[in-house]
Amino acid sequence: MDDNPWLSAAPVPLEQPSTVAAEVDAAHELDVSSQVGPPSGPQAPQPFVPAAPGPALPRHNASGPPALWWMGVHGGAGESTLAALSDGGRAAGGAWPIAGSGHQHAVVLVARTHHHGLERARQAAIEWAGGQPDVRLLGLALVADAPGRLPKPLRDLAALVAGGVPRVWHVPWVEAWRMEPAGPHNTPHAVRRLLAQTTALFSSSAS
Repeated sequence: MDDNPWLSAAPVPLEQPSTVAAEVDAAHELDVSSQVGPPSGPQAPQPFVPAAPGPALPRHNASGPPALWWMGVHGGAGESTLAALSDGGRAAGGAWPIAGSGHQHAVVLVARTHHHGLERARQAAIEWAGGQPDVRLLGLALVADAPGRLPKPLRDLAALVAGGVPRVWHVPWVEAWRMEPAGPHNTPHAVRRLLAQTTALFSSSAS
């Protein structure tokens, strides 16, 4: 039981900023650090992990050199938005991108913070922990499904999921994204930090 990565869940920054507009404005005055701290969860698949209980996530042939992929674990997770904001990132279309030929793509899982999203993130984490998809998992981006703080049952579930992935980033609720496409002018600091750190992690593995 001591080897179970779900027993000691990593802390997840689940608080939403009180005023997202203020955070977006402040983002343009702050340097976004690409420095990444030590991982908060397992960095590689774990031995003897049982099969995940839910429907398996699909896979697709993505042959070619390693790339950074944003993989939504359910519809509407936000993978397309994050891929568009990411420098060179690709949207995985909700499927594990398999490189083949001895290569591994870098993958960031993307999930909303509602119950279905967190359960699908847990499913993906278990699949990866069991060594089923041959990818390098960088971590999980939790995208707020509503403004305000998460209810305690969802906070607890998010903390459980966090214990099974290398890192967790939090994407706050951005009201501006409901009215217009996401871009540099309306992207909050937390998202800019996510993009900088995932790019740095990918670059370090590709070099």
